[in-house]
Amino acid sequence: MNKNILAGEVQEYIHQHLNGDVFTIAMAKSPFPEVSSRELANQIAAKQKSAKKLPTWYHRDLIYYPALLSIEQCSSESTAAYKSGLTIGQTLIDLTGGFGVDSLFFARKLQSVSHCEINPELSEIAAYNAKVLQQSNIDFLALDGIAYLQENPVHFDNIYIDPARRSIAGKVFMLKDCTPNVVGHLDLLLSKSKRIIIKTAPLLDLSAGLKELKKVSEIHVVSVKNECKELLWILENEPSDKVRIVCTTLNEQQKIFSFYKGEEDHEAEIPEEDLQQYLYEPDTALLKGGAFNLIASRYDLQKLHSQTQLYTSSEILKEFPGRRFKINGLLAPADLKKEKDLRGNVIARNYRDKAEQLVKKYKIKPDQKRFLIFTQSKKQGYLVIDASIEQHY
Repeated sequence: MNKNILAGEVQEYIHQHLNGDVFTIAMAKSPFPEVSSRELANQIAAKQKSAKKLPTWYHRDLIYYPALLSIEQCSSESTAAYKSGLTIGQTLIDLTGGFGVDSLFFARKLQSVSHCEINPELSEIAAYNAKVLQQSNIDFLALDGIAYLQENPVHFDNIYIDPARRSIAGKVFMLKDCTPNVVGHLDLLLSKSKRIIIKTAPLLDLSAGLKELKKVSEIHVVSVKNECKELLWILENEPSDKVRIVCTTLNEQQKIFSFYKGEEDHEAEIPEEDLQQYLYEPDTALLKGGAFNLIASRYDLQKLHSQTQLYTSSEILKEFPGRRFKINGLLAPADLKKEKDLRGNVIARNYRDKAEQLVKKYKIKPDQKRFLIFTQSKKQGYLVIDASIEQHY
């Protein structure tokens, strides 16, 4: 950690060049003898990346930023705040602390938090920033979190861990392939805490995760603006008999769709009906959860096709977690070819061609409101729905 970066003139330079090209800055000669041009470029790039993702850090003066990769890999403030609501009791240890975003939000909720980070410089940066942000109930430990649990007679109400996926070409993503190896240390973790919160990438298959882990009580599938960001696995020594799956969308309005594992398997098949006035596409969090028939049942919707996760109704459902379209009509392929200036955002669901192929085939230009939805229904076969977007999230 180069503390010369915190000097007034250096901070002013960073502020003045926030909209500058970081590559050009990195290649140019630094105006400061004790701060390299590469360090200046990294501070600017990391601060730029934090503008929307980490507004608390971005809007506070004298924040010190680590390598850009740490900013790209850390939680956003919205997901960190959500995770803090999953804790119990008053204490937590963050075994993979990193830049400290999750730890800070845990500390706002709990009495005390221990932040473990094996990289000593990153630990120092996180500790420094916590002081700037006036968060005093975090204990920063520059060490291996798993080793700390093994070597000390400690116990916490919560353990939080965000294992990093090791890149193994051609291999299916599994928890045992991550660092730290959560599966290999599961007994240790369960002996040291009442509740374990494991964050994984959305790529992990829910069924595969359940096979690797034990004593799972809840799985939270979290998305932001229809992009699945995190899977959160809640483990407890005495979990309930059924695993609860919680699909959460974190947008301007938080929406939650939850059910118990197995509930979706026993739901009766939903009748496949003709198109009505409105069309609904579930948020990616719901699609990851997999309760396709249950979605229709809960919201009193009809599916277009058993393999098409699109739903229709004659009523407006503003609370639906996903996109809502108003159907303007149906188009035939011959109609598309006739239009000289065809515009619309293309969606292909259970269709014979992919969206990018359709755009090229029909020379479709983008449009803000109009959507062309290529899909199929059981009754009408392949069809093109002309629709207007009414709700994005």
